[in-house]
Amino acid sequence: MMAGVDGTYDVVVKSPLGDQKSTLTVKSDGNSFTGTNSGAMGSSDVSGEVNGNTLTWKQQMTVPMPMTLDMNVTIDGDTVNGTVGAGAFGSFPLTGTRVG
Repeated sequence: MMAGVDGTYDVVVKSPLGDQKSTLTVKSDGNSFTGTNSGAMGSSDVSGEVNGNTLTWKQQMTVPMPMTLDMNVTIDGDTVNGTVGAGAFGSFPLTGTRVG
């Protein structure tokens, strides 16, 4: 049986630079997970914490400027909702759907 948060998701972040689309893959192991997040800005290996159906991790961004993003997403069935914290630039909504 697939764990509740494991899978592949098409996600979109509503940012000042327009909609940033990416594909997030998640494989959980207890209260941690590994995966990738790949899109127009490149591909990143990601890893972080699992708390129930909420994932948190930090992700490096290089374009348009180097920055560490604070990612926080909740997976409810096949739906993803969350926020991307971009330091002084504030926080932006993230939404998505499980595709695999």
